[in-house]
Amino acid sequence: MRLHRSLSAFGLAAAVSTIGAAVAMPTSAESNSVAQAEARPALAITAATHKVTLTWVKSGVYLSGLGAYIVAGDEPFEVAVQRASYSDPIAATWLRSDGDVAMPDELNPTDFRRFRGFFHVRVRDMDGKLVSDQEQGWCPNGWSVTRSRPVAPDRSPYPDTCGGGGPWTQGSFWGLQAGWADPVSAGRAKLPLGRYVATVRIDDDYLKAFGIPNDAAFTRINLRVAKNGEVCRGCRGDDASHAEHARAYQPRAHEPVGDDKPLAGDPLPDLQAVPAWHIGVHNGNVLHFSANVWNAGPSNFVIDGFRRDGEDEMDTYQYFYDENGEPTGSAQIGTMHWHDAKGHHHWHFLDFATYRLLDADKQAVMRSRKVSFCLADTNAIDYTVPGANWHPWNTDLSTACGDYTALSVREVLDVGSGDTYAQWRAGQAFRLKGLPNGTYYIQVWANPNGNVHETDTTNNSSYRKIIVGGTPEHRTVRVPPVGMIDVK
Repeated sequence: MRLHRSLSAFGLAAAVSTIGAAVAMPTSAESNSVAQAEARPALAITAATHKVTLTWVKSGVYLSGLGAYIVAGDEPFEVAVQRASYSDPIAATWLRSDGDVAMPDELNPTDFRRFRGFFHVRVRDMDGKLVSDQEQGWCPNGWSVTRSRPVAPDRSPYPDTCGGGGPWTQGSFWGLQAGWADPVSAGRAKLPLGRYVATVRIDDDYLKAFGIPNDAAFTRINLRVAKNGEVCRGCRGDDASHAEHARAYQPRAHEPVGDDKPLAGDPLPDLQAVPAWHIGVHNGNVLHFSANVWNAGPSNFVIDGFRRDGEDEMDTYQYFYDENGEPTGSAQIGTMHWHDAKGHHHWHFLDFATYRLLDADKQAVMRSRKVSFCLADTNAIDYTVPGANWHPWNTDLSTACGDYTALSVREVLDVGSGDTYAQWRAGQAFRLKGLPNGTYYIQVWANPNGNVHETDTTNNSSYRKIIVGGTPEHRTVRVPPVGMIDVK
């Protein structure tokens, strides 16, 4: 592995066992695609979307919200940063598979935190006048890095920071995994309300040093600065009506499914639904409830969405792992949409689950309009099942669903944990208007279209019996217990 050679050559061999253990090598699909395609530049700039709305504040607009990313090419971008002694300057070396390259003196960092002046972030008004010009440094490492294409390696081996937390640092290792992306940081800019054009460009000296072609060196983003109350509605950069939103979230008859399959013997997730609870009636005839779909394992359910160019949609892939947790492949199983309805404003995976109201014979009466989900480990359901993860990847929606300028999103349902949705929001509950009183069932149905690869699809549904009564204007609901669990 080249990473081992590079570390050893620069006196960082002590880190090999730690860093090397976390590396996931490219899959055969990655190797084939690279061989067949024209080589990508070592680094390139891209934008998640070319229309962004940012909130105006008196102290200035945060330009980090532009959604620009720097992406590594066909091999990891790796830099060794060292000083021979405390009397010597810092020297950086770009580690390449075809020969290492020492950085020219003028580009050597002055500390261990970042490259100096790596980006230029400029904003012009609609008359072309330059209203903000910032020079920003860059640290390739970071918590917010994410893979930008489906066949990129599953994990990044590099430290979470570039180092330099104190005065005595002697060496650091900077890296951006092949096919991974790092959001471009920028400062505040005092911009009045209105529309602008922002550009993010790699500095010319770094273009020359890393052999980056000009067409990969910059991106352009149409920027709107709006008042706080207008931003969520205009997250796309333009206005979208509620009617358009409703049409976008209708269930699809067929989701795109790739040809890839898990390898024989690969452990898979097992999605199961628990019975509905928190059942009641509000506004006279709206039946609300909470639902949870959980993963009984033995493998985590891992999906990554990758944004389509210029669209509020991501192609979604499920990833497979062997018994040691190493990635073995992936399959496209559907899509994610940007959900801009009130109370959401994040990315939702379609067709993860369906909620239906059934009659006494368990025949469908109606389906909830809730058809898309952001997956997060909100509740521990059974930590005694094989493979249960006692320290799940995320425990709240803010860490799982991504914001509008996300280039990609990873959502995970760990073994033993489930994701609860409480049905209080508009469009997610059942309207009882016109339905006769009587016995019904709330069905929570995981993986309704069978797109998700799992060990068992016979246990995907749960049914909670309810008895609807009252008057047409004021309905009531009675909920019998489930075994010893007597809870609405």
